[in-house]
Amino acid sequence: MYRRSAAAAVLLTAALTLTACSSGKADSGAEAKAKPPASSAAPDPADSAAPSASAPDAKPTGPVLPDAKLTPKTGSFTAQEKKYLSGRVPEKMDPAAVLQSGQEACQRVERTAKRDKDAATGAVITGEIPGAKDAITLLCPEQKPILAAAEKGFPEGPRQSPAAGTYRALTQATTCTWEAKAKDGSILASGPETQPKAGDKITATIPSGTAEFNSSGCYAWLPA
Repeated sequence: MYRRSAAAAVLLTAALTLTACSSGKADSGAEAKAKPPASSAAPDPADSAAPSASAPDAKPTGPVLPDAKLTPKTGSFTAQEKKYLSGRVPEKMDPAAVLQSGQEACQRVERTAKRDKDAATGAVITGEIPGAKDAITLLCPEQKPILAAAEKGFPEGPRQSPAAGTYRALTQATTCTWEAKAKDGSILASGPETQPKAGDKITATIPSGTAEFNSSGCYAWLPA
């Protein structure tokens, strides 16, 4: 493991400051999003600190540091840390700062999962925790059960040719609605049948032959 240098800390702080300054405009739209399970005491991942400019899922499109130069200013990286950093560090950036972004994603998943696994799973499904897939796979494999669950689900919004079956919404918002359409646009099923009350669990049964499943205010879905 490495010991983060003072330069890396300064760099990351600057990136976080810039992100925070630009996040005000996005926050107003985010408030309209469905939230994780209402019964959860876990903090909403969407309300957590914004990811740094070196978000772990934002691989650079320009030149990157070759693997041979992926070394911290002090100490050393583990084999898994080097694997995570490969192809992810811009030429003039401290790899320690990029690694810390991945570690922060792991920490957010872990903190949320300790209090509510559904909330953590939904945050991975929806991308509320950026770069969670790579971070979990290479930096915090103990969270793989959360990733495995997330890979079975999907976020709210339109979904083409969904697998038939019964799904549960990872929210208890009373505004969650859904409908399943055939190829000709006719509605095969929709719900909820009655207006849900606060705390109600919401499920959707997608019939065979559904061409599009659309939902709003439901955050994310998992097989029931």
